[in-house]
Amino acid sequence: MQFSLTALIIDDVAKRKQSLETICDFLKISTQSGDSNDCLSYLDSAQDNIDLVFLGQCKSMERTQIVLSHPRTPFILLDDADDKVKESPNFMGEFGNDPSYDELVTLLHYCQSFNSMKNLNPKFKDNKSQRLIKLLVGKGEEIAKVRRLIEQVAPTDASVLILGESGTGKEVVARAIHELSNRSKKAFVPVNCGAIPPELLESELFGHEKGAFTGAISAREGRFELAEGGTLFLDEIGDMPFNMQVKLLRVLQERKFERVGSNKSIKADVRIIAATHQNLEKMVEEKSFREDLYYRLNVFPIETPPLRERTDDLPLLITELTHRHSSVNNGATIRFTQRALSCLMQNEWKGNVRELSNLVERMLILHPNEVIDINDLPPRYRGDKLVSDPILEREALLDAFSNFDVDDTFAENADDSPVFDDNNSPELIDESDLARAFTQDLTKEKVNLKELIADIEVKMIKQALEQSDGVVAKAAETLGLRRTTLFEKMKKYNLS
Repeated sequence: MQFSLTALIIDDVAKRKQSLETICDFLKISTQSGDSNDCLSYLDSAQDNIDLVFLGQCKSMERTQIVLSHPRTPFILLDDADDKVKESPNFMGEFGNDPSYDELVTLLHYCQSFNSMKNLNPKFKDNKSQRLIKLLVGKGEEIAKVRRLIEQVAPTDASVLILGESGTGKEVVARAIHELSNRSKKAFVPVNCGAIPPELLESELFGHEKGAFTGAISAREGRFELAEGGTLFLDEIGDMPFNMQVKLLRVLQERKFERVGSNKSIKADVRIIAATHQNLEKMVEEKSFREDLYYRLNVFPIETPPLRERTDDLPLLITELTHRHSSVNNGATIRFTQRALSCLMQNEWKGNVRELSNLVERMLILHPNEVIDINDLPPRYRGDKLVSDPILEREALLDAFSNFDVDDTFAENADDSPVFDDNNSPELIDESDLARAFTQDLTKEKVNLKELIADIEVKMIKQALEQSDGVVAKAAETLGLRRTTLFEKMKKYNLS
């Protein structure tokens, strides 16, 4: 992967700086480095030409002061950041001594998004904007198109209609528009039109006076009043009752409304953003949605892409969702093998990003601090890959066959043949041998099959590594695995 970025490296640790320059060169990132004082002077004079700063140790100036004094430049820290730096919107993350490729790529995408959004808004300093960068993470054309539309419409007061399937992040887009608008200092008020009973929706939107109806024991402000000067987000607008559509249209046209039980008009300085997963054009044809309201809302449409159309963003989304859920799961983290990611990328994702978020949280609970492979995924996410991929079939067979002593079993063969032939490839095992081997040592006592299989895997991997003098590629060939698969297993079992 290549990035069209210009990076400044500020670090007094020469060896680390040199390593980082090598990594950036591999990713085609143009770098500037040198003495800390020279780098700081360059940052002050040419910060608009710098896409990101890698900041390590610096004797010339406090790191916190460097970050806070350049709010429009994204920073990636090479050491632990203090709390004040972490709260700064231009802090993208930490690049530690033992980073992964995925982590670095994610941080670089954050920097790209930060630069994209700051070009639109000169006052791009709010912490919420930093979170939006991460929530709108993605490198595909579809999500990039959404970002561009957000940037174009945010400075205006035009009504926006966000279309898309459930779980595609329509509210995230709405919040992004609000945060990048001139109304960002005022309230963002969401209303789910489908979750409020029809008889209460009018009061919820416009408020009511004391005694306006049974149970109205005091006057109450509605969502329009709460959103005064800010943004009102009408989610699932397609579920709004027909009679309420008339009243909403009047407010949009006249920019004023009355509370329930009152004849006093209240001015409404509110930007309207609506969203729905339904086909409003079809509803207009069926006379279940007002045509005039549809055109009043549909000034600037934005369509959020389903996850199945942006599966290339899955690794980035999984990384971000893992970070988000980690804080509420005792700091646990997980990693997915390339096989598991490939399998997930073939899923339909009917629940879109929300479904992916639920899966990540589930894996964090079931397998904290582990590497997630295909067999760890819930059955519905495995698809038919276990059947269609011959290498996966072989590994599944080896998993089942690992519940016995390999040396003892093959010693029973009449010709005393070894487990592996001269070409170091696994021999085929017929079904009768498999059944006998799998059941011969099983007793009535309870057996932890997962631990047993793991012990056998560790034993076989160690033997293969010893035979190959520690060369992972040869060991993988001996075990009939891909090199990357064996590497992931070694990481999983902490084998060096």
